[in-house]
Amino acid sequence: MRAIDNDPTADSNDLADVDLYDDGSFLEFRFRQAPKGLATRRQLRAMDLSPGGHEPVAQITWRSGKRKAWLYRIDLAKPKRIPTLAQEQALDRAMAARQTCPECGRRYFHCLRLKTVGSCEECHDGTPAHPGSYTPPAAPRPAA
Repeated sequence: MRAIDNDPTADSNDLADVDLYDDGSFLEFRFRQAPKGLATRRQLRAMDLSPGGHEPVAQITWRSGKRKAWLYRIDLAKPKRIPTLAQEQALDRAMAARQTCPECGRRYFHCLRLKTVGSCEECHDGTPAHPGSYTPPAAPRPAA
């Protein structure tokens, strides 16, 4: 317990929010004012790079301080990881579970509201689906 908590005469206006770990070296730039050699995560991703475990070195602020983004050094960035075939297959199976209607078997190009509705809109309330928004279910294989 701090001593200030016990002092009834302490004025809360005297308190300041101080970050003990901030030494003032973290730079902040305005929109489009960051120097060359720094990039946001999205900019790194567009260059096929990732921060590579490095901490941000600065931040960029815009919209009167309401929006902020971390800036990373490009020279410390590493090439982004390429998923293995098994990882891509696992992601496809996970997305298929969210995009496939359990009633009609169609796989849509967007995620369905399976938790709340339980099926696609056409199976739920008869709203027709645009034919370009899904792939038809796979035909059953003939028995050999």
